[in-house]
Amino acid sequence: MKLIFIGLIRGGIPFMLLGTVAVLLGFQNKTMEARGTFFTALIVFIVGASSIIYDIPQWGLVKRSTFHFMLMLITIYPILLFSGWFPLHTFKDGLIVLGIFLLVGLFLWTLFFTLATIFKW
Repeated sequence: MKLIFIGLIRGGIPFMLLGTVAVLLGFQNKTMEARGTFFTALIVFIVGASSIIYDIPQWGLVKRSTFHFMLMLITIYPILLFSGWFPLHTFKDGLIVLGIFLLVGLFLWTLFFTLATIFKW
């Protein structure tokens, strides 16, 4: 239960801040900016909240990473598809977004794994 609370804090605080910005942009009739900020808030919430996966001591790195990847795939990837940030006229466009998702994910996983190893997180 403690981990869930920590996850809600890690994801909830930036979500509330970005959500507030999105609402304020909406009041200013900046619809596209508000929409983009809201989708960013969703992504930050999910990534922040899901970071608790790496705090589960009983799970090894492979299990943590696999679970995290699957969670990101079923949450972040659809958000990217519906956000309007990428043209989606063909099936190939969806695959291109998937490729970007995979490359960015691999880069970030490698970066944070390296930092965690160096700084003993």
